[in-house]
Order: sequence, then structure tokens, then C-alpha cells
Amino acid sequence: MPELPEVETVRLGIEHLFAGHRIDAVRVFDERSLKRHPGDSQDFTQTLIGAHLGQPQRRGKFLWIPLELAGASSVESAPPPALLAHLGMSGQLLAHDLSADAPPLRHERIRIDTVDESGRHRELSFHDQRLFGSLAVDTLVADRFALRDLVPQQAAHIAPDPLEAGFDRARLARSIRRHRSAVKRVLLDQTTVSGIGNIYADESLWAARVHPEQPADSLSQVRALRLVDAVVAVLRRAVSVGGTSFDEQYKHVNGESGYFAIELSAYGQTGQPCPRCGRPIKRVAFMNRHSHLCTYCQRMR
Repeated sequence: MPELPEVETVRLGIEHLFAGHRIDAVRVFDERSLKRHPGDSQDFTQTLIGAHLGQPQRRGKFLWIPLELAGASSVESAPPPALLAHLGMSGQLLAHDLSADAPPLRHERIRIDTVDESGRHRELSFHDQRLFGSLAVDTLVADRFALRDLVPQQAAHIAPDPLEAGFDRARLARSIRRHRSAVKRVLLDQTTVSGIGNIYADESLWAARVHPEQPADSLSQVRALRLVDAVVAVLRRAVSVGGTSFDEQYKHVNGESGYFAIELSAYGQTGQPCPRCGRPIKRVAFMNRHSHLCTYCQRMR
């Protein structure tokens, strides 16, 4: 599943290639990719056509583009809607230079034809092999965490992520320590901190030398802060190299792969020597997935 670094990489690509474009046409090839949209495909299409794409934003694994709707007055006080994307397990937003009426590409579910100020057309296509992701037009509401003005209603329940402006590391450390469950479970809880999935939880816990099943409330504030700092460092490094690509299910907007996979220290490294101590990385069952760790460096305390 794309996690924060992958979604941030997609956001940066959309910002570069599509911000300010006007939507000229929309084709929905598979309505299952509108599962989060409150209306039908006709409503989705009619809302988007003629709208201008604003600066894309992100919280955790949610990405959204504020819309300036066709015919909307600049003095209207109601917040604009947004085109909301959640990539699910295998969703991709890709840029194409196609004609709007070209037949759908493999796993292409929705195609949005845009045009820039010069009249050049470019397509923003939503591809999704496993159909867990979706697009929607959503209402923007006030951010209850007050880190930004507005967030999509469907993302209003999730916590801020570690790369947001105004992120409070001490507050997250305290929040982690309030939980009695395993610390990895806490990191995966999107209402505690958003954007972290299995890959970056394992990498952050390895970097901070914390066992995934260490009870979160047993961490000292110093160790919890060290873990938060490791999370931030791992996420920033992953964003800088375009995220993690293991297969064709995650690509940048321009179709390129991310390169963080070659820097992984724990996740997916079963049997490989720990980069710190040389002992083999172990793979153990955790919830309905697996954890990867060095049982020597990350001993329970």
C-alpha cells in the first residue's frame, strides 16, 4: 500500500504537472473507483468539468486538489470542494499525453483531461489494479487540529502526519505513551499519527532500536522522542528518493519508480545481516501482517 512518502511524491508530481490546469473532460471507465464519491459518475463528471485545479495537498495517505468550480464567484464565502484521492493498495495517478477519447489503458479506471493556459492538453489518469482506491469530490471542512485551514471531510478524522507544518514531536511522543498496546500498532493507528504503514513502521522502529511489540506506555519520554525523530527522518529520506517501489503497483506521476527499496534496513530484509550488528533480520507475525526486525538491536525492555 502506498504510504506517506509515496503519496507525497505523487502530490509533488501533480503540483508540477497539473496545478492551475482546467478540466476539459472526464471519463469514468469503472464506477467502482468512485466508491468514496457521494453521487454517481455523472455527478462526478459534471462537477469536475470546467473546474480549475488548485495546489494539491496531503495529510497522511489522503491527497486532495482544491477545485475552483466553473462559474463560481470569487467572493463566495463557502469553502471550495476538492478532488480527493486515496490510493488504497495499488492506486496510481499517472500523467499521460493521450487524446481524451483514446481507449482505456490497462487498469485505467478514470481519466481526467486537463488543459493549461497555452492550450496544451494532458491527462491525469487513475489506475488501480486491485480496486481498493478511489477518487471523489469532497467538501472541505475546518481542520480540528488547526494545522491548516481546511481538510476534506473524509480525512477530517485522521491525525496530522509527521511531515506537516506545525507538527509537534513532543505531543506525538506523549500520545504514543498513552497507549498500552504494542508500539507498532500505535504507529499504524491513523488516528494517532497518519501516513505510516508497515514499511515505514518497521524502518522507524529499527532506526530507533525499539521492538515492534514493546508496550507503548513502557517507553520513556526520551525513547518515545527518539522514535518520533526516527519516523520523521525515515519519511523525509524516503520522500527524497521518491518512495518505495517493489513492483508495478506504485509509480510516480511520470511513470518512474521510487528508490527507497535499496536503502531498507529491516522491511523485507529477512535473513539479511542487520546493517548495525550483522545478525540476521527476522520476520515475525504481527496482527494480520508481519514485522521485520533485528531481535538483538531491538530487544524488549
